[in-house]
Amino acid sequence: MTAKYHRIAFLKTSEQFLDYVHSLGISLPFDPVVQPAPQSPLAQPLSVDGFTIGNRFCALPMEGWDGAADGRPSELTFRRWQHFGQSGAKLIWGGEAVAVRMDGRANPNQLVINHQTLPDLVRLRETLLNAHRELFGSADDLLVGLQLTHSGRFSRPHGKSLEPWLAYDHPLLNPRFGLTVPSGRVLSDDQVEALVQDFIAAAGLAYAAGFAFVDIKHCHGYLLHEFLSAVQRPGRYGGALENRTRPAAEIIQGIQAHVPGLKIGVRLSAFDFMPFRPAADGAGEPAASQPYLYAFGGDGSGLGIDLAEPIAFLKRLASLGVRLVCITGGSPYYVPHIQRPAYFPPSDGYLPPEDPLLGVARQIAATAQIKAACPELVIVGSAYSYLQEWLPNVAQAAVRQGQVDFVGLGRMLLAYPEMAADILAGRPLERKRICRTFSDCTTAPRNSLVSGCYPLDPFYHALPEADQLEAFKKKK
Repeated sequence: MTAKYHRIAFLKTSEQFLDYVHSLGISLPFDPVVQPAPQSPLAQPLSVDGFTIGNRFCALPMEGWDGAADGRPSELTFRRWQHFGQSGAKLIWGGEAVAVRMDGRANPNQLVINHQTLPDLVRLRETLLNAHRELFGSADDLLVGLQLTHSGRFSRPHGKSLEPWLAYDHPLLNPRFGLTVPSGRVLSDDQVEALVQDFIAAAGLAYAAGFAFVDIKHCHGYLLHEFLSAVQRPGRYGGALENRTRPAAEIIQGIQAHVPGLKIGVRLSAFDFMPFRPAADGAGEPAASQPYLYAFGGDGSGLGIDLAEPIAFLKRLASLGVRLVCITGGSPYYVPHIQRPAYFPPSDGYLPPEDPLLGVARQIAATAQIKAACPELVIVGSAYSYLQEWLPNVAQAAVRQGQVDFVGLGRMLLAYPEMAADILAGRPLERKRICRTFSDCTTAPRNSLVSGCYPLDPFYHALPEADQLEAFKKKK
C-alpha cells in the first residue's frame, strides 16, 4: 500500500522534494539554504518569563519503557537522558512522561514521581545537565522541564492488561479496548478533585528535584486530554468548554499557589479525528460513520479540524499565566497517522491512509494557525521527524516565518541524538543515522520490550531484545 508514496530518502534534491510536496496539494515552509549558528533563525535565543532559552530546538517527551517496577529510572533511562543533554536542544520538554501516581502508568516500566523516586529524578536531571555542559560548556541557557501525566483510558500499571480510568464512556473506544458501556470506570467528580491534588503534589516534587517547569499533559488520548472531549459528561467537569477545561485550570492554579517559582507548560493535542482501523488492504480507515462528537479540535465530521475550542482553551491558559505550549495531535492508540506520521506502521497499527507528508503539513499548519491566534504564547511544534533530510530546511523556515517558536524533535533523537547540534554547527547530516520512521521505537514497547531505536542505534541493535523484536515483526 505504501508503494504509491515516495520515501523521503529517495528525494535527493530540494527540487525533487518540493515538486513532490506540491504534487500532494500541500505546502510546507521551506528554506533552500540552511544557515549555521549564529545567523540561523534556529540559533536565536528566546526569553520566557525572564529566562533566556539558547536556541529554537526542543527535545520532546516520550513514554519510556525502561524504568523499574517501582517507578525509578534504569541505566537505559539515564542513557536516553544523557543523549537529550547532548542533543544541542536548549528546551527539554519533560524528557519523558512521568506518572503522578502508580495507577496512571501507561506501562509497568514507566517512571513515577513520588518521595521514593525523587532522588533518582534529581540524578536524572543532573545527568542531562552534565552531558550538556560537557559538550557545550554551559547549561545556563538550557530550560529543563518534566512532563506529568495520568494515562487514564490507557493505563497499564501492572502488565499488558488495561486498568483504565475514564473521563467518560466513549461509544467507540470502550468496545475497541474491551470495555462495556457503562464501564464502571468513569472517575467521579470527587475522584477528579483527588487527581488534581496528585498533580499539584507531583509538581511540588518536580520543583524540589530542580526542574524549571512541569508540563500538564493534555494530549494523545490520555486522561486530561480525554476530559477536553467530555461533551456528554454531567457535572462540573463535563459538557461546556469551561467545565471540560476545569481540571487544567484547577491544577494550574493549585501549582501556582503551592509552588509559585515553578513554570507551567501544556502539551496539547490541538485536534483529533475519529478512531481508525485497518481496512481489508491493511490501510487505515475510519472506524465509524459520521457525525463524530468526541474529537477535541474536530469539525464534527471525525475527519476535519476546527481549532475554535483549542484556541479558546489556550487563551484561558494564557489568562492563567501559562506561556509554554507544545502542539501535537490525535493519539497513537487510535489514530497514529495524524499524530506521528510514518511510512512504516507499528505492529498494532495500520498502513498509512495518506502520504505521511500530509500528516506533517497538517500539524505544521495547525500550529501556525494557533501561533497567529495566540501570539502571547511560546509555541513548540511537532511532527518534524518524518521530514528526515529536509527537516532543517522546513524547521528553519517555520521559525523564520513566525509559524512556531521552537521545533520539537522526538523519535529523531532516539536515532540521531546530535541532529540539532549538527544543524546548528553547519555540519552535514549523517544520513545513516536519520530516523526513517520504521516505528520499531513503538513496536518494541507494544510488545513489552525496552524503548529505543533498534534499527539505527548500534547499542539497541546488539541487545537480545532486538532478536525478540524481529520475531514479533515476522509474526505480524
